[in-house]
Amino acid sequence: MPESLQSMNLADATPTNAPLVASYRPAAGAYDEMLGEDRSLRPQWQKLVGALEKLSPHDLSARRDTAFRVLRDHGVTYNVYHDGQGQDRPWALDLMPLIIPPEEWPGIEAGLTQRTRLFNAILADIYGPQTLLRDGALPPALLYANPAFLRPCHGIAPARNLFLFFHGVDLGRSPDGQWWVLSDRTQAPSGAGYTLQNRMVLSHVMPDEFRDCRVERLAGFFEIARNTLRSLAPRPSGQPSVVLLTPGPYNETYFEHVYLARYLGFPLVQGADLTVRDRRVFLKTLEGLQQVDVILRRADDTFCDPLELRADSFLGTPGLLDAARAGNVAIANALGAGVVETPALTSFLPGICRRLLGEELKLPSVATWWCGQPHGEKFVQENIHRLVVRRAFSRGDVRFGGAMTERERAYLRAEMASAPFDFVGQEVLPLSAAPALEGSRLAPRRVVLRAYVCATSDGFTVMPGGLTRFSGGPDDLVVSMQHGGSSKDTWVTTSGPVSQLTLLLPNTEIVRLERSAVEVPSRVADNLFWLGRYTERLEDTVRLLRSVLSRLAEVGAEETPDLTALVRLLAHLDLFPPKFRDRHTLAAVEREVYALIYQPHRLGAVREVRERLSSIAFALRDRFSADSWRIVSKLQDDTRPRPGRIPISEGLELLNTLIFDLAAFAGMEMENMTRGHGWRFLDIGRRLERATNMTTLVEGALTVEAGGWSALEPVLEIADSVMTYRRRYFAQPQWPTALDLLLADETNPRSLAFQICALSDHVANLPRETGGASARETQQAQTLRALLSKADFPSMVAGQMAGRGAELSEFLARIVTELRVLSDSINQQYFSHAAAQAS
Repeated sequence: MPESLQSMNLADATPTNAPLVASYRPAAGAYDEMLGEDRSLRPQWQKLVGALEKLSPHDLSARRDTAFRVLRDHGVTYNVYHDGQGQDRPWALDLMPLIIPPEEWPGIEAGLTQRTRLFNAILADIYGPQTLLRDGALPPALLYANPAFLRPCHGIAPARNLFLFFHGVDLGRSPDGQWWVLSDRTQAPSGAGYTLQNRMVLSHVMPDEFRDCRVERLAGFFEIARNTLRSLAPRPSGQPSVVLLTPGPYNETYFEHVYLARYLGFPLVQGADLTVRDRRVFLKTLEGLQQVDVILRRADDTFCDPLELRADSFLGTPGLLDAARAGNVAIANALGAGVVETPALTSFLPGICRRLLGEELKLPSVATWWCGQPHGEKFVQENIHRLVVRRAFSRGDVRFGGAMTERERAYLRAEMASAPFDFVGQEVLPLSAAPALEGSRLAPRRVVLRAYVCATSDGFTVMPGGLTRFSGGPDDLVVSMQHGGSSKDTWVTTSGPVSQLTLLLPNTEIVRLERSAVEVPSRVADNLFWLGRYTERLEDTVRLLRSVLSRLAEVGAEETPDLTALVRLLAHLDLFPPKFRDRHTLAAVEREVYALIYQPHRLGAVREVRERLSSIAFALRDRFSADSWRIVSKLQDDTRPRPGRIPISEGLELLNTLIFDLAAFAGMEMENMTRGHGWRFLDIGRRLERATNMTTLVEGALTVEAGGWSALEPVLEIADSVMTYRRRYFAQPQWPTALDLLLADETNPRSLAFQICALSDHVANLPRETGGASARETQQAQTLRALLSKADFPSMVAGQMAGRGAELSEFLARIVTELRVLSDSINQQYFSHAAAQAS
């Protein structure tokens, strides 16, 4: 390191990228993470700043764009409630990390492990002998007024008496450089998955800087977490079954649940995927019910069991608490652990620490006064102008007394007086500031570090890093992702060797080979089934609209017969209004096509079907590879509405692009998915939908034509069979030969016969219960094949064209009915469950 850089004063420096560093101004009255009091670089920042100074603004912008692209391609999202982007809101990551030097981290680490030991001991006492209450160390009102105290959990002893498997601690630094605890997350701490994702992205975008700064790796922490979870299994022998329980795709941090489940190698399940039988928990899979040993939960504890906890919950599993009470399943964190998240506990922690651990509290908490005690209420009432007031037993509703008017303070005082136990007052901590990249400059932003502690076989360990969040503006008092904040990676540097452990690569341990299908929960199979149907339904709609739009681009003043037949066909299929069968204008047809492309709430429109597809795909996020998810994301981008009137040429280009997107998704499905039950149900959905679409397309064309031939060429085009027909017959299309190609030819991937053959193969290989009778769906598939093999299409076509009855239309209607019966049978047989699988 050059001497000039080590003693660098930014006020006098003239680096290559001067606007990035030299113009940085620390926040007034706050500890600055990058600069010392003399405005010189702190030692841990020198290598990183030195490297960034060599980059031009263009290079820096390119790295930021790369990071954004990686996050987008990986589908990293964070759902801000009431935000217009909803599930599609991208995760925000700043390129500048928060750097913590090696000499500072051990003190933080020791304080964090002590705090987790303390909280675990408090929970063991609260849900056990309650000596803290009996001896006056903890006021009864603080416990019994807290809705997070779950009385049904009293007396339940978790495995190894471990109430806290995972603990999140929010830390802030005061102007003197001291770290303070701001809050604790003990129920289902979030952010660890985002921390890992931030590290993946930043180490990819800044590999040299990451290596040169000697940053501690995170993989070892997650390996310990995985091993600890497995060790909690109540069954002593065999491979423990561990699942990660998520509230579902509408949760704000659902991406993180998906990411952690995949990284740790555990199935991601929802409450409806589990069932309790004989006080044991089972996962509903296609093969039957399989016992679950350990649940890593990300659902709030009150939602986990509607039988004993919250009766209106649709996110939990009835009887789960009773299974935990019987010791047949381990739940991490234990149900009821959220009771110690209350800030009202903070002022009692030093005394409780001495009592339970015989130690002084190492990491101080921000000064807190609980209004449930007379002296605490008096102090808060008198000093409300310089405190932050918050609810004692719920998150949110944070009010800064100094930012309120006298009238607002008076109202708050009255509110506190009516229920003093429900409020706490806390000292306002001037949070430290760290540099955040804004354009080509650095700007100070106030930061909060969420650190993570995990249980081990004999204690607790701390993640060497954490999730750093920073405020949206320089004067913002609240640091929250829900209020416009962003995130940083946290670099804990070391002076020693850096571990190269990673869970993404195989280690040297020899594991048992597995080629059997991985357990597929019934809900997942259901979603995959409908994902297949919606992708095929979307493609069919796009092909129909493309056929119309391409003819609109070619016609002049006169409408061609095939366009007229197409419009009538779409009206028959309920895509166009019924009046279009008799009268329409070209301009009206064009408007209807664009409405079917862009209207989001019109049933059967492109965007409406795509939104259904995206919603199911998001729920199946853990089943998709990164490449598959890129295609889903591109499909979403390509169907966004365009402002103003769009030329027909651009409309055609859009529809062609959507065909390519769907073809790419189908290709990933066929070439990259292992041939397990998940793939089979996805393809069953696709084949059922394609068979139904082909049958209704042909039936509709025959109906609107009434003996004519104008719709035949468009039908072959929509069925992607024009070239095949021409190669075979070298003649103008005719109904008998076209129907043979579209309905009876088992070699045509678009034909009805091809779909029925594929369905027969699939249902023959679906899982069966031991000793069960022949499945109804197998018989139904055989019925479809028999109907098709006996059909005399030339004779039926000739009769219908000559007006001698509607035998062909009746035959096609029966095929559609049988397809619907098969679909219903699969739903009934595989998407609900009963008997348990023998262990």
